Amino acid sequence: MEVAIASDQAIRAELGQHLARLWRYGLLLSRQRHVAEDLVQATCVRALERAGQYEPGTRMDRWLLSILHSIWLNEVRARRVRLGQGLVNADEALSFDGEHAAQTHVLAAQVIRRVDALPETQRETVYLAYVEGLSYREVADVLQVPIGTVMSRLATARLKLAEYPPLHAVPNPTTGERR
Repeated sequence: MEVAIASDQAIRAELGQHLARLWRYGLLLSRQRHVAEDLVQATCVRALERAGQYEPGTRMDRWLLSILHSIWLNEVRARRVRLGQGLVNADEALSFDGEHAAQTHVLAAQVIRRVDALPETQRETVYLAYVEGLSYREVADVLQVPIGTVMSRLATARLKLAEYPPLHAVPNPTTGERR
């Protein structure tokens, strides 16, 4: 019983550090802010309920992302399909002020639209590998697929993204140059 308590205390101590990452992954999967929040809450609850399953010394973020992914597959995706809920607009998901931030927003919105057009399995694989920086093995563990599947999804996604024309920044109205 003391081992479970120690794990529960360790999880509580470290959980807050991973909330933003969990929320971003939840938003990527669900495309809805309120669903992402629900996913994070359910992930936290499940992590605390299953504290004894966490292996000390391993990466907690990978364990939490795996829990969130499992919840998404088991519960939320089925509900979303039944309810036919919509998507988060990439332009609304980003906020900015100032010229540099505006340029960044334009480029980020272009990237998000392109990645968002990928099939779900490729989109989540790209997110975990390139945004969260997980290794291929870690992505495979989170998604519960073979590492070859991860490599195949990433290669296919890269080919699909390479089909798009190059990204373009909005020209500066004063100088006309692109940043």
